[in-house]
Amino acid sequence: MPSITTTYGTITSAPTPISSHAKHTRRPWPELFSLSSFSLPISPGDAKTRIRLNVCFFRVNYVIIALTILFLTLLWHLTSMIVFLRTFIFWWFLYLFNDNPVVIFNRQVDDTVVLGALSFATVLLLVLTHVGVNVLVGLIIAVVVIGVHAAFRGTEDVGFHGEEEENGLLSVVGSQPLRPASGYNRI
Repeated sequence: MPSITTTYGTITSAPTPISSHAKHTRRPWPELFSLSSFSLPISPGDAKTRIRLNVCFFRVNYVIIALTILFLTLLWHLTSMIVFLRTFIFWWFLYLFNDNPVVIFNRQVDDTVVLGALSFATVLLLVLTHVGVNVLVGLIIAVVVIGVHAAFRGTEDVGFHGEEEENGLLSVVGSQPLRPASGYNRI
């Protein structure tokens, strides 16, 4: 008969919209390009808030757009395209279509760290193939395209309303406590 062990101290909870995994999902493309969700921002502060929320919500989609733009700047450089396609394999398995968190030496690596490391490695390897200007132009175009889209796309249907204004962008300070509630109420 197999032994059944219980791990005490383990807290299970339903995923929240501000969890790291929720930020790391690719959203449907029609949702990203829905014409009904575009509008002019009321103020520069509203545009900044929209950019912050949309970049967090559509992070994986924006990464795919940036990588596509970067790839298009390398079309006439065969060596650089080969290097890019090899690094794209790491993007594919470690970030774009990875449902599980990356674990190195039994430690879970945050999605932001994976994104930063892959971005740095991609840019570094491409610059080493002597296409630094192409990479710079591609990154500038990607930032402008993503910034304009994020500023003009409304955030009414983004999914984490209220919490980002109260606690800062994607803050977990105001979330539910990690300890289970005890048997009595505090007065």
